[in-house]
Amino acid sequence: MFELLGRDKTTKARLGRLHTPHGTVETPVFMPVGTAGAVKAMPMDALESLDTEIILGNTYHLYLRPGHERIAALGGLHKFNSWKRAILTDSGGYQVFSHRDLRDISEEGVRFASHIDGSRSFFTPESVVDIQRALGSDIAMVFDECTPYPADHAEAETSMERSMRWAKRCFDRWNEYDGDGRALFGIVQGGVYPDLRRRSVDALLPIGFDGIAIGGLSVGEPKELMYEIMESTAPQLPEDRPRYLMGVGTPEDIIRGVAAGIDMFDCVMPTRNARNGYLFTSGGRVHIKNAAHADDSGPVDPACGCSVCRRYSRAYLRHLFMAGEHIYAVYATIHNLSFYLDMMRKIRESIKFGNFGGWL
Repeated sequence: MFELLGRDKTTKARLGRLHTPHGTVETPVFMPVGTAGAVKAMPMDALESLDTEIILGNTYHLYLRPGHERIAALGGLHKFNSWKRAILTDSGGYQVFSHRDLRDISEEGVRFASHIDGSRSFFTPESVVDIQRALGSDIAMVFDECTPYPADHAEAETSMERSMRWAKRCFDRWNEYDGDGRALFGIVQGGVYPDLRRRSVDALLPIGFDGIAIGGLSVGEPKELMYEIMESTAPQLPEDRPRYLMGVGTPEDIIRGVAAGIDMFDCVMPTRNARNGYLFTSGGRVHIKNAAHADDSGPVDPACGCSVCRRYSRAYLRHLFMAGEHIYAVYATIHNLSFYLDMMRKIRESIKFGNFGGWL
């Protein structure tokens, strides 16, 4: 399902192609986050116009609302949200981590209270696989425990070892289903401790996952420490399978991740920043609320060819933001996602022509 097409000459960057039941994904790839089955403020046809090849959905949120059984009865997530291309679903491990005041972890699984209405649920590695199979995602993730930061070595070790036992249970449950071209990815944990990350990789590799993700980063640790763990872990992962860095996502983070040999990225940063008035440009991040933009008739980014920059001025977008017009979020999100996806195209092109090091 994964073709390694080439490597950069001066870095560890890789060019690849990921084949899924709902189309081919060129890597390195940025995957817009559609937590509840939709990328916020982005119609599906707008995503398609940006040549988005894969989006994310989230097991935890879709389980709570509208429910995986309802989605399955309606034909699966692709039919439910009318997205014809690839979908990856996160397992919900991070959401359980982020709502830690509402959950209780045991060896069997996690009992948690809904952040919506307080109703109680219980996730096990097996049930999380069942939910993702019902959703019909092309790539599913194992259920893991996201180690908080800070955590001492003993705490991180206990958490990592539990995640590895859960990963094996997920894999065993996955293999109870008929093979249909869908993929299950394992997740490396271990906090900020290189020895635990190494042991996590060693535990995952014999299981035989279709791809491996690096999880548990960007949870409060210093940026340079995050880079250190990312750059030391990526080379340990299999050459012939996709490598996925979960939830890490400034443009600088992604570029550095590509240089380390990572193939797949996701983050809410471009969509969340857009809604909050921050726009990514070739000259740096712009806060559209600033009064300096009130009389600016130029585009957000003169170097950007997206539909928003071709048509609307900074002054107009600032007006929409200040007036609380909902359409602002749509325009801003189109621009930010266009910036990210265009960056990924430039990265792939530079690797293809052997010049990623120079581009970097």
